[in-house]
Amino acid sequence: MKEIKSIAAAYNEVDFSVTKAALATVARVEGSSYRRAGARMLVLDNGNYFGGISGGCLEGDALRRAQKAIAQNKPSIITYDTTQDDGAQIGVGLGCNGIIDVLFTPLQYNDKTNPVELLSTVTETRESKIIVTITGANQHDLLGRTILYSTNEQFMNEFPVQPLASKVLEDIHRAHSKQSSSTVTYEDAGIKLFIEVILPVMHLVLYGGGYDVYPMARIARELGWNVTVVTNISKAGKALFSTATQVLHNNGTEQPVIDAYTAVVLMAHDYKTDFANMLQMLATATGYIGMLGPRKRTQKMFDALAAGGRALGEQNLQRIFSPAGLDIGAATPEEIALSICAEIRSVFAGRKGTSLRFREGTIYGN
Repeated sequence: MKEIKSIAAAYNEVDFSVTKAALATVARVEGSSYRRAGARMLVLDNGNYFGGISGGCLEGDALRRAQKAIAQNKPSIITYDTTQDDGAQIGVGLGCNGIIDVLFTPLQYNDKTNPVELLSTVTETRESKIIVTITGANQHDLLGRTILYSTNEQFMNEFPVQPLASKVLEDIHRAHSKQSSSTVTYEDAGIKLFIEVILPVMHLVLYGGGYDVYPMARIARELGWNVTVVTNISKAGKALFSTATQVLHNNGTEQPVIDAYTAVVLMAHDYKTDFANMLQMLATATGYIGMLGPRKRTQKMFDALAAGGRALGEQNLQRIFSPAGLDIGAATPEEIALSICAEIRSVFAGRKGTSLRFREGTIYGN
């Protein structure tokens, strides 16, 4: 989402009376790739670009392809195959070692359905959204067509290949259920689609105002997350207000909005306060409640609840991470913040948070 926001911001700064632009989108990846499907690069006709589609293997050629799409005012799909030992192939020798389809779409500024305009509408939503892009078509005028799914009826009306619309709807609902993007080919219709699931920006809520809150907020913001800090505002340093997305008073007059895409870390370093906040967070939809301090401190809370006849069920226990963070040997506030942010990312990505050297298959594979 951070890249989408930066591309949308750059797009809004372009003077389209004198400048033209195109969007390069990674539509399919087979094998190894530095970026996954959905990576984007906004290219201007003056050579400036924002975002990226690889680790540097493809950007130079992609820049030229995008400028060609601008000049011809025609979208194109290019396949980069860096699996072959062929010096003529872009990316060979740079370690890309994969097959990557990139769609180049010239942008019409006055068209509110162009892909950047559609992407701009999803940056602040708290629900997952689906964008369907035609990345292959027997009819060239369909290539690059992009539709933001809203309702079944709306999609059925807007999808340009009506005989295929019902089947595509099934695949949209399947992608939404899995919360995972996919490339789908409909051989009989000669159509290939990139069905992209775009998740809301991560929201991190920090309860506390100590010095260890600051590196947590800084790292999370660098990741593009929204950060809410709940603390005693009268004691909060100025730097906190410039780093966090919002700072709320802990007197209960304001409450953060917590949904399924929100992680919470309890950092008050006060047993009663953290205990009360934990109970409050268990009543929300958050899938991550991080607790600082030793495991026995949190166990004391569990024991107190059990003694009062309110023992936590397994589903709630699975949401509590104590001590918070991955085991990376973190000792300083900055290192601890790094380990917690990494754990949050792994939890919401459904990953184990272990070293990639032990992972079987591709980095981005399910």
